[in-house]
Amino acid sequence: MNFELSDDIKALQAKVRRFITEEVMPMESDSRQTPHGPTEALRDELVASARKHGLLTLHASREMGGAGLSHVAKAVIFEEAGYSPLGPTAMNIHAPDEGNVHLMDVVASEEQKERWLRPMVEGKTRSCFAMTEPAPGAGSDPSMLETTAVRDGDDYVINGEKWFITGAKGASLAIIMAKTEDGNATMFLTDTSRPGFIVERLMDVMDSCFTGGHGVVRFENLRVPATDILGELGKGFRYAQIRLAPARLTHCMRWLGAAQRAHDEACQYARTRQSFGKRLGEHQGVGFMLADNEMDMLTTRLSILHCAWILDKGERGNRESSMAKVISSEAIWRVIDRSVQILGGQGVSSENIVERIFKDARGFRIYDGPNEVHRMSLARKIIARESDKAER
Repeated sequence: MNFELSDDIKALQAKVRRFITEEVMPMESDSRQTPHGPTEALRDELVASARKHGLLTLHASREMGGAGLSHVAKAVIFEEAGYSPLGPTAMNIHAPDEGNVHLMDVVASEEQKERWLRPMVEGKTRSCFAMTEPAPGAGSDPSMLETTAVRDGDDYVINGEKWFITGAKGASLAIIMAKTEDGNATMFLTDTSRPGFIVERLMDVMDSCFTGGHGVVRFENLRVPATDILGELGKGFRYAQIRLAPARLTHCMRWLGAAQRAHDEACQYARTRQSFGKRLGEHQGVGFMLADNEMDMLTTRLSILHCAWILDKGERGNRESSMAKVISSEAIWRVIDRSVQILGGQGVSSENIVERIFKDARGFRIYDGPNEVHRMSLARKIIARESDKAER
């Protein structure tokens, strides 16, 4: 493994860093940042700024207008973008659009790409990914899928309910996971303006970094033409893996940037704040927390780069992305939590960005599969591997 960056990626990294510092961070106190994420107007303004600087949707394929970044290059650029809670939104690399762009790049037909993907890459539209359901439906266990799609002539009629659907309010496109009559899962593409696509309400959650918030969505005899199936009938779970392995890794990249921001804020405070006759950072208890932060971020960065390297080799990377997700989400949370502690009262106040990062990042140990589920999956693979060894 060699993670030496090319001169082109180093230059792009520096460009993104300047953009985030000079164009995006000044917008963090904008009143259009709401409990349910940036408003559409704020998002449009941020996206326009990234477009002007040539930094929009860099992860998309060159054919669709992106830069076709490798996974290792994404690790570098997404971390820089994540330094501000608004950075991924500005550069159009936030969830769920980032993962949906990747999935459609791989699976969608040319007609579907021109109809739905290209406007997303251009930052003109947003999307949502509708898989998670209230009990007794699919959550961590996707096989419990309750939403149905029944064939009716040239269409499928979809009924069901989803929740925690990020970005649902204001999205133009939805990718819906539904169970067809043969019992298999299929992905459907639909315009959200179709009759029967209903955003019932927004859910009040801790984070506030996703445009459109997190919605409860109901499908009431939603009619979708068979031509709008994404990929092939019955292969929804297979396509979910195409989306989820890289998408859970890009979550790690973005949140690492947020953790770096929290750490930098804590370092600045520890360097300047006086306590008991010396700088706060000169007290061993605080200094040790700063040291632990740097070690956690190094471990996270290396696990991300290793998984990115695996994906760039063309391997599936499911095992590696599960490990990276668990390592990253837990290490990043420790970094942010320590930073809050170092900042004291400021750390739990909106006077400092770290309070917002703290609330945004807690869900990462749940998003893209709770860490316990990833550990369970890894354990099964470990036992299977050792059983194979024993039989040889």
